[in-house]
Amino acid sequence: MSRADLDKDPHDVAAMFDGVARRYDLTNTVLTAGQDRRWRARTREALQLRPGDRVLDLAAGTAVSTVELTRSGAWCVAADFSLGMLQAGAHRAVPKVAADALHLPFRDAAFDAVTISFGLRNVADPDAALAELARVTRPGGRLVVCEFGRPTFAPFRVAYHLGLERVLPAVAERVSSNPEAYRYLGESIRAWPAQPELARRIAAAGWTQVAWRDLALGAVALHRARRPYRVVDRPAG
Repeated sequence: MSRADLDKDPHDVAAMFDGVARRYDLTNTVLTAGQDRRWRARTREALQLRPGDRVLDLAAGTAVSTVELTRSGAWCVAADFSLGMLQAGAHRAVPKVAADALHLPFRDAAFDAVTISFGLRNVADPDAALAELARVTRPGGRLVVCEFGRPTFAPFRVAYHLGLERVLPAVAERVSSNPEAYRYLGESIRAWPAQPELARRIAAAGWTQVAWRDLALGAVALHRARRPYRVVDRPAG
């Protein structure tokens, strides 16, 4: 079965997710002991959505995260570059778009809020993706990135990384439709920057008011930010 490497070639990543699509939601729920549902709810809350808001859910996979966002009354679109994932979520009644995170098919300032959950880590150029998300967000709009983080408690961090190396592949072997993909998952989590570094990169991509909240003792983190308002130059004199 297909898996990606840490160079994150887009074709390899898309093929890998096509391969896990059939049992993706079940595997995530098993691997997180059901915490994935809680993380989706926390992401929705962090976005501070209001009825009528236009929301982009990038790397939405089977759109289970998008359905959670619609509970706020916002209009939400699921975008992903894995056609297999979008097809696996075809039964979910939200708009779906095949989209590359580095070249989003949306106009400037199209959305009131944007989010990406457990997907930024899989993009070949995360900094460019963050800048592209800023482009399609209106001034004053919100960003939330839900992603794996660096546990802050050292003993837990050691146990967590051991689990990524040994437990995660063993569970995926029994549950996933593409167990090899979850070996990449563990590698990509270990290589991902800690929360302060990701916050710096979000700010460098054009976002302001960047902050984060640790979940699961820092194994997961919610980073939130705002798209700055444009500065209006005043006439001299």
